[in-house]
Amino acid sequence: MFSVTKRHSNLASALRIFELIFHSIVRSVRNNHNNAYIAILLNMLQVAIFVLAFYVMFSLLGLRGTAIRGDFLIYILSGIFLYMTHIKTLGAVAGAPGPTNPMMLHAPMNTIVAIAAAALGALYIQVLSLFVILFIYHVAFTPVVIYDWVGTFAMLLLAWFTGGALGLVFLSLKPWFPTAISVITTVYQRANMIASGKMFLANSLPSFMLAMFDWNPLFHCIDQARGYAFINYYPRYSTWEYAFWVGVVLLILGLMGEFYTRKHVSVSWNARR
Repeated sequence: MFSVTKRHSNLASALRIFELIFHSIVRSVRNNHNNAYIAILLNMLQVAIFVLAFYVMFSLLGLRGTAIRGDFLIYILSGIFLYMTHIKTLGAVAGAPGPTNPMMLHAPMNTIVAIAAAALGALYIQVLSLFVILFIYHVAFTPVVIYDWVGTFAMLLLAWFTGGALGLVFLSLKPWFPTAISVITTVYQRANMIASGKMFLANSLPSFMLAMFDWNPLFHCIDQARGYAFINYYPRYSTWEYAFWVGVVLLILGLMGEFYTRKHVSVSWNARR
């Protein structure tokens, strides 16, 4: 009946939140499989299948000559890894537990922790898959040479950031339009198979086709990543600043929408639907 509230310092409260996020990340990583190692292995297998499919397609269609002069597999990986990071993070954040999820009944769990855990869990799996695949390629086939590691990895983080920001917008709208948002999320992920520009270079596109892709922040991230990865490619029609500011705007809109939805959502909505 009686309880004593123990006051924590700001540092102690921050450490509790970080610990909660860590355990939530572990839970999100194990969502695909009870064994975390198998969950990571499945993601690596999916990336490997993507790489193999695009490698065979480019070889059969004779499109290898249109790629950047350099390691052809790095050219493919620079597009596929950013694409996978973007859409996986978007899907993880958009599917994060909402304010009516039973997990929110357990203090100090809240939606911000769930969103952060989903985004960081997706980043962890993708980055680990990236390093393992590059290590195997470096040891078993040929040394990996990347002109600017820091810039290339920064573009991967930017693709993750924009994917998480857009996923947050979808998450905030999901309780209001559950079916429509699910369809839009799927369509966006499928459309980025082409709209992301991972199969071609922005510098090689004519102006009328460039206008069809330059709205997409992922398109800018991939093109800029190839500019950092290859010494002989300079992206003229893309900029990382555009992707960054689009991500910032989407993040602000997503946080505002999530706060509003959290204050108005009700468990009974599902019963009415």
